[in-house]
Amino acid sequence: MFERILTVTGKPGLYRLLSQGRNMFVVEAVDATKKRMPVYNHDKVVMLDDIAIYTDTEEVPLREVFAKIYEKENGPIPFDVKGATPEELVEYFESVMPDYDRERVYLTHIKKIYSWYNILVASDVVDFAAKEEEDTEVKE
Repeated sequence: MFERILTVTGKPGLYRLLSQGRNMFVVEAVDATKKRMPVYNHDKVVMLDDIAIYTDTEEVPLREVFAKIYEKENGPIPFDVKGATPEELVEYFESVMPDYDRERVYLTHIKKIYSWYNILVASDVVDFAAKEEEDTEVKE
């Protein structure tokens, strides 16, 4: 389920990929509106599975960041993201990801992570477990 969630540059929120045509995708808003719309080739589309957060040692997939937040809260983030001070936002993110790269992860990224997380939790998309990789070994 999580693999089909995407973001479209210039459009707020998250979308679920429904179908794919030759020159476009058909997506549906993940939030309560469930609004459907076409997304064309010239729009920048990024799957959430392709997004990672920089840490001091590696890049952590966004689904793992969401899993850590969900493990801590078991529900939505307990404060108003839009009304919180930058210090509150950063402090909370440090409690979830203490080793994030402070030079490459900006406040705007943190706000987006919180917003996306809340959208997913409100829509009951909380399966943040890592994808299981198929065993590619050939047994003889």
